[in-house]
Amino acid sequence: MRYLTWAVRLAVFLFLLAFAAKNTEPVRLRFYFELAWQTPLIVLLLAFFAAGAVFGLAAALATMFAQRRENLELRRALKEQDLKAAAAAEPVPPPAVDA
Repeated sequence: MRYLTWAVRLAVFLFLLAFAAKNTEPVRLRFYFELAWQTPLIVLLLAFFAAGAVFGLAAALATMFAQRRENLELRRALKEQDLKAAAAAEPVPPPAVDA
């Protein structure tokens, strides 16, 4: 299975390398106020891909932290219930009888 994983990784890498080699033409990204940025197409694609990945991770982090906080609260509640159940399960000693 390890060899298959590395073979797939190598195939994807070679595909992306060939894609990058084919997209080296300079392109111009135009902004407002007559600002422009001229760079090879692959650099522009990589920059926007990286920006999308960062925004996606930032969006996922908010959900992850909320779930982590909820998980901690549920663990605390479960621990309290376990302590209450253990206290309720302890046998009550019978009253002492004087003879």
